[in-house]
Amino acid sequence: MRVLVVYCHPCEESFNAALCKTVISALEEDSHDVRLTDLYAREFDPVMSAQERRGYHTPQSNTVPIAQDLADIKWCEAIVFIYPTWWFGLPAMLKGWLERVWVPHETFIMPTATEDLRPNMQNISRIGIVTTCGASWFVSKFVGEPGRKTIMRGIKLLAKPRCKTRYLAHYKMDSSTQESRQNYLAKARKEMAAFLR
Repeated sequence: MRVLVVYCHPCEESFNAALCKTVISALEEDSHDVRLTDLYAREFDPVMSAQERRGYHTPQSNTVPIAQDLADIKWCEAIVFIYPTWWFGLPAMLKGWLERVWVPHETFIMPTATEDLRPNMQNISRIGIVTTCGASWFVSKFVGEPGRKTIMRGIKLLAKPRCKTRYLAHYKMDSSTQESRQNYLAKARKEMAAFLR
């Protein structure tokens, strides 16, 4: 498969960086065609400017600031997000990437008075998330996991009908152990590889 890995963490020595390397290695071993979008490494600007916002609904011109990212998400058949869950949601950099890149007329067809919003990313048949959460499973569920829902419901809505999803999380990351982290690395490698077969 053509797989786009979207990675978001500022520290190259982080556990999330190890997760990213592990997942990419597993996918490449299975002969997938993998592209990596490392948002911090490329200094992606998550802030939508006033000019960009004014042109957000204008077909074609709204693609100019994010042309390469748009080309990547149209190229892929699967997309895997790797990021830390901060304050129960997506890091600001990743949220800004979603807001700027997933533009109308390209990733979805705008609703009208007579028609609902229509998806336009039928090339994507699988969406995966590999994340870490400081909170416990219970607290995360109690708060509602808004970051998970943004991708697994919002982005999935734009993908191929019956798009498959897989969510992996290492809960209680702030009190994790070497053993728990190694177990999660192994789980991420195994389950993401199986998910994309």
